[in-house]
Amino acid sequence: MGSIILENALSDEHYVKALVRDQHKLSVADTRLSIIEGNALDEIKIAEAMEGADVVVSALNTDGTTTLSNSIPLIIRSMRREGIKRIVTIGTAGILQARSAPHLYRFQSKESKRKTIRDAEEHLRAYLILKESGLNWTIVCPTYLPIGERMGVYRYEKDILPNHPSSISVFDTGDFAYQQLFREEFIGFRVGLTY
Repeated sequence: MGSIILENALSDEHYVKALVRDQHKLSVADTRLSIIEGNALDEIKIAEAMEGADVVVSALNTDGTTTLSNSIPLIIRSMRREGIKRIVTIGTAGILQARSAPHLYRFQSKESKRKTIRDAEEHLRAYLILKESGLNWTIVCPTYLPIGERMGVYRYEKDILPNHPSSISVFDTGDFAYQQLFREEFIGFRVGLTY
């Protein structure tokens, strides 16, 4: 997902600092790209990546660990030090409100088809931390996410998944997330995204 957002930013001629675990896995070469190799739990590397930035994008996934929720407070601290207010992250449809039971998160309801809730709980922890941060955050919450292809047409809704969700490609999810950096419509919201 991060590589698609990066592709969009470079295509629009933005300067980007990317914090990556392994720079050899990033096959992009561009004079407007600075690559910082490091861990998302290393506050010094996070701060280095944010120095001089206007916005932050986090496409961290859970990897079955607590890296996502443990990194969010570090990201928030670095953003405050740099005076950055805008952050867009990628979440999961599981942390949207359930349409059939609005007092529940989707992963807690019968709407969810998940076999395990561990990843959704990790995304929920990250969401709750961001929600209290005072930052201008948006969490893009795609439904089932195959690689797929770019369709350019999809449905979205604030804090819930649109009716009759199907899937959404990583390309359209990345494109949508990138667009949110320049829009205010979804500041302070999770956005359910599907075809």
